[in-house]
Amino acid sequence: MPMPTPAAPDAPVAPLAPRHRENPWLRRALLFVTCVVLADALVGDRGLGETIRARREYRLSAAAVTALRDDNAALREQVRDLQGDPDAIEAIARKELGLIRPGEVLFLLKRVQ
Repeated sequence: MPMPTPAAPDAPVAPLAPRHRENPWLRRALLFVTCVVLADALVGDRGLGETIRARREYRLSAAAVTALRDDNAALREQVRDLQGDPDAIEAIARKELGLIRPGEVLFLLKRVQ
């Protein structure tokens, strides 16, 4: 591509076309709309704060569900034990209901303070 040759120093310079200036109100309006959208994204109904709170609630709920599943598994195991093991039934009857076998003697000890 050939380089343009410089114009002679005494040659008339062509006037530049007048530059089109943007409307300052348009720029201000765009800035205002951008600020409103940004503020809504940060503090609106579905903003950043709400998203963080929802994620925290989700983690807590997931932990609670995991704990409940573990409890359910332990209860299922206890049900299996109680259905097939008479000694387990007896242990619970003695512990929770205070039952004794015929012929056994029950001693109640009082703590003196």
